[in-house]
Amino acid sequence: MRASVWAPRASRVDLVLADDVRPLSPGAGGWWTDTADLPHGTDYRLSVDGGPARPDPRSAWQPEGVHGASRVFDADRHAWRSSWDGLDVRGRVFYELHVGTFTPEGTLAAAVEHLDELVALGVDVVELMPVAPFNGRHGWGYDGVALYAVHEPYGGPAALQDFVDEAHARGLAVCLDVVHNHLGPSGNYLAGFGPYFTGKHHTPWGDAVNLDDDGADEVRRWIADSALRWFTDFRVDALRLDAVHELRDDSPRHLLAQLSDEVATLSAALGRPLGLIAESDLNDTASLAPTSEGGWGMTAQWADDVHHAIHALVTGERHGYYVDFGSPATLRTVMRGAFLHDGRFSTFRGTDWGAPVPEGTDGHRFVVCAQNHDQVGNRGLGDRPSERLPTGLLAVEAALVLLSPFTPLLFMGEEWGARTPWQFFTDHPETDLAAAVSAGRLAEFGGHGWVEVYGGDVEVPDPQAPETFAASVLDRSERDAPERAALLEWYRVLVGLRRSVPDLASGDLAATDLTWDGPDDVDGPWSGVLVLHRGTARVVANLGDQDARVALDGPLDVAASSAPVEVGPDGVDVRARSVVVLVGAAD
Repeated sequence: MRASVWAPRASRVDLVLADDVRPLSPGAGGWWTDTADLPHGTDYRLSVDGGPARPDPRSAWQPEGVHGASRVFDADRHAWRSSWDGLDVRGRVFYELHVGTFTPEGTLAAAVEHLDELVALGVDVVELMPVAPFNGRHGWGYDGVALYAVHEPYGGPAALQDFVDEAHARGLAVCLDVVHNHLGPSGNYLAGFGPYFTGKHHTPWGDAVNLDDDGADEVRRWIADSALRWFTDFRVDALRLDAVHELRDDSPRHLLAQLSDEVATLSAALGRPLGLIAESDLNDTASLAPTSEGGWGMTAQWADDVHHAIHALVTGERHGYYVDFGSPATLRTVMRGAFLHDGRFSTFRGTDWGAPVPEGTDGHRFVVCAQNHDQVGNRGLGDRPSERLPTGLLAVEAALVLLSPFTPLLFMGEEWGARTPWQFFTDHPETDLAAAVSAGRLAEFGGHGWVEVYGGDVEVPDPQAPETFAASVLDRSERDAPERAALLEWYRVLVGLRRSVPDLASGDLAATDLTWDGPDDVDGPWSGVLVLHRGTARVVANLGDQDARVALDGPLDVAASSAPVEVGPDGVDVRARSVVVLVGAAD
């Protein structure tokens, strides 16, 4: 590798090695370049105008953490073992995991040891939460500061290459969660190199990443190149782009449209599909529209309204952003169109929000879930639905997600009803920053309606406390309990049905409907019977505590049931808090 860095305002840039300091040569566009190659494993830093030696903004390896020296990483040293043609991730079953808490070891190598379990479950795509380096050992990963590198406690860049190789060998695609909308508070030295941020826009984290101000072309290039590198050097199959609504860009061509076109070109060159999945709060399918039509060209986007509709209906929670959800009518709306707020008034936001999903849009372009890192981890106690719901209702939630017309995502441990929480945890070494994060979490608990959910006599977990992180590590011994093992098998059955029954595999929103027998709305958990119509298939869910008889609208056979079921000529008897899947009767 030949050291180079963009520092357009510098009058001098030095390459600082362990035993040498030498000036870089200035070039066009504010770039500075070394004249000699650095071999794999070489440690180096960069100094601008005689200032402190800092890590490379494009560092591929930070073995000593975000404040330490960068190290040259030769990605071509990995001898790829698996033959892999790629996978179109739309409509596939995703499994989101956090490397640090997926196993007691908290490494990519340890995660490899459990890939066969995901294959047995029926997972198609493993989605890794962010792996970019951040200060400290433990954290969610959304405060990373080195977009091109891999957190060393997880195993560093070589471990990620090996993880992807092992996943592909098992037929699993890999999606990587990346954060381009901000950088973490510790180890962010970018401003010392150039105008990576702008006061023209502001975000929840401060000044926005510079996408449309002076110098933006190179900042955009810095982001796009980091994304393309995951596809080439690490062979990942898709990227999940965090909170794209915070990518503030008023330029004629949005960064995401640029990235989408570049990824499409790379996909054609590599001969395998590559995906971009946007996490967006905008409820607007402009993100999915082709770039030729002024859209962003994303492969898919997260649709949180589906989660909210299921969660509020089953749990009865109505605080915060759940305020407009909870009725079967809202569930019907999102099952047929992904968004509840499709231009209508959002009480939580205090304004009209979103836009309708255009007719004919493939439901597989929306990623939905009953659990994910946000919806669990951002709860006051990080408690999962399994902490509050009986297993029968967990089975109902699973069926509504996995047999929906969307792309389903599972959160690690969900498949057996894990009782371990997944809490907000940090490991900031800086005393002031650690105290601010702890105080902020306490204030957030009081301001987001959690007292209403938990009661006032609850202690908020301190993000900095080691036990907060330790409590969030999965406990696989839970799977040995009969009830948990049965739930795990139910998830396998549902995934199998999604794969084998065309109507359940379809993303046709027009062939999806929801009917119900029960109140239109209640102030608390809903307790009637839902029927999700998927073409000729039916998913009958009894959320109540009494058995119910449900009339059938045609000859149907039981394909699966979470509890014993009886089918008669005029209907099906569905046990309390259970779900039955019915498909077209055999001839």
